[in-house]
Amino acid sequence: MTQRALDSSGEQTPGPSRPAMIDAGAELDPVHPMDLPPSAHDATGLTTAEVAERVARGEVNDVPVRSSRSLTEIVRANVFTRFNLIIGVLWVIMLFVAPIQDSLFGFVIVANTGIGIIQEWRAKKTLDSLAVIGEAKPTVRRDGKAAEIPTHEIVLGDVVELGPGDKVVVDGTVAEADSLEVDESLLTGEADPVLKRPGDPVMSGSFVVAGGGAFTATKVGREAYAAQLAEEASRFTLVHSELRSGISTILKYVTWMMVPTAIGLIISQLVVKDNNFKDSVARTVGGIVPMIPEGLVLLTSVAFAIGVVRLGRKQCLVQELPAIEGLARVDVVCLDKTGTLTEGGMDVTEVRPLNGSDEAYVHQVLRSLGSSDPRPNASLQAIIDAYPAGDQGGKDGKGAEVDQGAEAGWAVTDALPFSSARKYSGAAFTETDGTSSAWLLGAPDVLLPEGDPTLDEIEHLNQQGLRVLLLARVPSGELDAPDAAEGGVPTALVVLEQRLRPDAAETLKYFAQQNVATKVISGDNAVSVGAVAGKLGLAGAENTLDARKMPTDPDDMATAMEQNAVFGRVTPQQKRDMVAALQSRGHTVAMTGDGVNDVLALKDADIGVSMGSGSEATRAVAQIVLLNNSFATLPSVVAEGRRVIGNITRVATLFLTKTVYSVLLAILVVCTQVEYPFLPRHLTLLSTLTIGVPAFFLALAPNKERAQPHFVRRVMRYAIPSGVIAATATFTTYLVARHHYAGPGALEAETSAATLTLFLTSMWVLAIIARPYTWWRIALVAAMGLGFLIVLVVPWLQDFFALKLVGTTMPWTAVGIAVAAAALLEFSWRLVGRRFGA
Repeated sequence: MTQRALDSSGEQTPGPSRPAMIDAGAELDPVHPMDLPPSAHDATGLTTAEVAERVARGEVNDVPVRSSRSLTEIVRANVFTRFNLIIGVLWVIMLFVAPIQDSLFGFVIVANTGIGIIQEWRAKKTLDSLAVIGEAKPTVRRDGKAAEIPTHEIVLGDVVELGPGDKVVVDGTVAEADSLEVDESLLTGEADPVLKRPGDPVMSGSFVVAGGGAFTATKVGREAYAAQLAEEASRFTLVHSELRSGISTILKYVTWMMVPTAIGLIISQLVVKDNNFKDSVARTVGGIVPMIPEGLVLLTSVAFAIGVVRLGRKQCLVQELPAIEGLARVDVVCLDKTGTLTEGGMDVTEVRPLNGSDEAYVHQVLRSLGSSDPRPNASLQAIIDAYPAGDQGGKDGKGAEVDQGAEAGWAVTDALPFSSARKYSGAAFTETDGTSSAWLLGAPDVLLPEGDPTLDEIEHLNQQGLRVLLLARVPSGELDAPDAAEGGVPTALVVLEQRLRPDAAETLKYFAQQNVATKVISGDNAVSVGAVAGKLGLAGAENTLDARKMPTDPDDMATAMEQNAVFGRVTPQQKRDMVAALQSRGHTVAMTGDGVNDVLALKDADIGVSMGSGSEATRAVAQIVLLNNSFATLPSVVAEGRRVIGNITRVATLFLTKTVYSVLLAILVVCTQVEYPFLPRHLTLLSTLTIGVPAFFLALAPNKERAQPHFVRRVMRYAIPSGVIAATATFTTYLVARHHYAGPGALEAETSAATLTLFLTSMWVLAIIARPYTWWRIALVAAMGLGFLIVLVVPWLQDFFALKLVGTTMPWTAVGIAVAAAALLEFSWRLVGRRFGA
């Protein structure tokens, strides 16, 4: 049953009109104390003194909804890691038993950890500032005024107003209801909206889908039902992404390999070999340290954090960090037309009376309908702008003045707010002459029976990309009855022109170039939406489908989704089903929207993107909020995600190649019972030049490669053969050098020859990963090679790093083995690429 007007106590009033919701900052009519019912606070709200009293008692909504980790958590997460502990212990040991140059790896870890903390702190500050901009501010009544305040300032007993799209921010009891329909699906899983009447409870986390009203806060802070859920949902997080979980999986395998290998190496170097104790300790540590891909987690965090900062500069709020990664994997983008392809506002271009209706009378009906809804949607707002209340002249669709010939003052006796599920709104009036009338305004193909001749005229307008609403006079009765439109008399067509976003065409073109399918899903007429999409150059815009003819079987629906590009007359539940159907075919789906009808689909999509001007509910469930309301920001988010994923995949291969060859070298040393060929300083130098420095630049470089799934497999299928080839080549050089050199300085000469082979082989891995070459990538690889050459030719650096090539035969042999290894690397990478794909 349609809710009638309510007085301040929540009871229905017999009067002809209902009280409009209070405008922000507007004074309320004075109320005589004797007239106040017990719930007078519902009308006037709390006083300043009452608010202060509740704040003093701690009855305030003080849930710390954090958009990021605190500084303490950032430091703890970056410092107290498993590998930092291992390296820290080894570093302390080396500081006591070896020269400082063998302890350089510890200083590198300190620097890396510092960089990670600084970058995440920068991201935190950016995210926090954006979160404040995008924060929902509910309207609360205080001291007889309605004003917007931050959510955390709501106190117990506050009267909070609600309108379509508003989120219920604390638990409460309905005080006023005007056809108030609340969706509690995010809490209960039930998709059907619940009609709320005065006295009914509302829970935080639900949102309004139609109508309006107000509620009194009964639970605030952590007592509210969804407080903890809201805190977790808005938290800045580095988890639940394929990239992060893949790296965790890799690190788990590395730990399993490292522990037994390290134990074997320790026994081999300290027990079996009768060498200098300190030298044995140094070479043991030299074998263990490079097994740890210590910079991989750091670079991933830094890449994500810098991505947040970059997007923050473009007014893009990333509410969940993996959303950057997720959008890069998207292959289908579902767009809501209104607010995405078109700007929120519309203009009335024409009003066409039907069935001999008087034009002046039609204008008066439209003016009265506009006055009946305190929270009009975009279509009704366009009508209000064209026919403002109290304006007797009014304007026709061409802007010409029109004499209405009717007096204002129609009294509203019933009202039905617009709902995206039913596709129309309505109102009943007592006209100035005392007669009653009831009207519906909405989608013509919903209000008219199939085959009505008026639909042909509407179809012609829709083909021009115009939006058409039908004004129909209906028999008096319940406006929200399922059969309310039956027996209605078409009275007029209201033709609206939508304002296209100037940047929409370029954005659609970008997605087409990136092989991302674009689906326009709208509640409007499919032909009209298709015409708008066609104007913007959407490929396949002519392939339209009325969602009322959409198959309900998920598999058939998925086929229809893949075959068509534009869908009209889609209900909120259908949007949700469409997303699920696409996901069932293995698609990664992004959903954009700004209206309350998009909430369910945004929640279920792999990535939800909301406009900053969208409803509170859409901003709450979306992972990405475009605060500048610019659809053109999406390509930047996609590009940032691709940069992060593509580059981390590249540098992960570098780090894990090192891990593989380090573990294999240790195994070969244990099996052959020889001294480990390297000191920590040698591998610190190699890691810095072939991994650390180049990986930092490569991780932050532009990268437009489309993100691919199966991160762990993709990395390991290249890292394992590369590591095996590098270890084999290095150990071969070492064994040859052991037979070539003899005497007191033999071990140092053998180490230098093995280091040369390992460096050249690692450099070739870097050269492969740096492809495709650009001037700066070539310069980067050349600079790393030059750095190693300087170490080899500058005497004090030779001494510092204990690197000195002896003779010419063995160094050239080391180079020859490295060349052979490079050829094997090329062959293995191409073989893997052909067999498994790039």
